[in-house]
Amino acid sequence: MTTPLKIDFVSDIACPWCAVGLYALETALVRLQGQVQAELHFQPFELNPNMGPGGQDLGEHLTQKYGSTAAQQAQIRQTIAARGAEVGFTFAPGGRGRVYNTFDAHRLLAWAATLDESHDSVPPDEPREGAQHRLKKALLAAYQGRAEVIEDHDVLLAVVARAGLDVQAARAVLQSEAFAAQVRALEQHYQRCGIHSVPAVIVNDQYLISGGQPPEVFEQSLRRIAAGLAEEAGA
Repeated sequence: MTTPLKIDFVSDIACPWCAVGLYALETALVRLQGQVQAELHFQPFELNPNMGPGGQDLGEHLTQKYGSTAAQQAQIRQTIAARGAEVGFTFAPGGRGRVYNTFDAHRLLAWAATLDESHDSVPPDEPREGAQHRLKKALLAAYQGRAEVIEDHDVLLAVVARAGLDVQAARAVLQSEAFAAQVRALEQHYQRCGIHSVPAVIVNDQYLISGGQPPEVFEQSLRRIAAGLAEEAGA
């Protein structure tokens, strides 16, 4: 019996652990094929909502925000790179370089979700990944994997193209205030729900798995949740 699960992946592309968490979650879902059927949605969370144009040097930002030293930051990068490699994500060798505002990226993800709702965005050779899913991974690859300037509209449109989506439609979104209110409302919703760090994986609006966990943790948690739901359904 296959148990349907709604999974809200609350995250920011500025968060390297979100890349680790997403790819680990995907690995877990592959292992659970035939047992769970996941409906995956990507929800917005900005780590640095007040970041201005041009961004900030990453090392400077981390020191100001967390008090970490250059040596500590280098060690953390090594740890994150190793965890990424374990699940198939390659981080930029020198890190991201700068921290940028990600609000426009979240607006594009909200737009991509509407394409999934129309059921016309999934290529026949990629039945498991809709438009929003593909765009999310393309954004992570651009920023975390290639250290691109993710606030730049030309960069964002190139990412849209890589994800196989409509560049002209995406340009219209970026040149307007489209989806801005929706993104802000969702961010406020998850903050009210107590989400203050990401990634946060919310299953069926009631179960929370926090952090960039290894695939085994996601697999065990989802298996346990699915078993409980199946038991409830059969009661």
